[in-house]
Amino acid sequence: MSLTLEKIRLDKWLWAARFFKTRTQAKKAIVNGHILVNNSRIKPAREITAGALVCIKKGTLQWEVTVEKLSERRGAAPVAQALYTETPDSTEQRALAQLQQKSWHQSYNPKPTEQEKRQAKRYREKARQGSGHKITSQD
Repeated sequence: MSLTLEKIRLDKWLWAARFFKTRTQAKKAIVNGHILVNNSRIKPAREITAGALVCIKKGTLQWEVTVEKLSERRGAAPVAQALYTETPDSTEQRALAQLQQKSWHQSYNPKPTEQEKRQAKRYREKARQGSGHKITSQD
């Protein structure tokens, strides 16, 4: 017996499409204005239909998807991805944002290099010699 849905609550669809792990998280995102349907804010209980344009902002990432199918059940990732189609512009923007974030993480190194360690050691030694008070190292 297959039951085709014509409408479904937005929070339930976001959960089924695997944008959020729980419906509570989906509700909070909707209430906080991180989810737009057809470019307008709505309530979590608002029902959506196939063909609706949903904008989802989650952290630094943003999706713009068209609802293709409706489902009340949360399935495997390939099944969930069949529920929507992402716009080409959204795909491009998200890939660019991920690339920028990845390049930032690669360039950021919290550990000092050997050269920086030697410079810090020389600075501490000069400071000890030049003044009467002690500077303790935090090694």
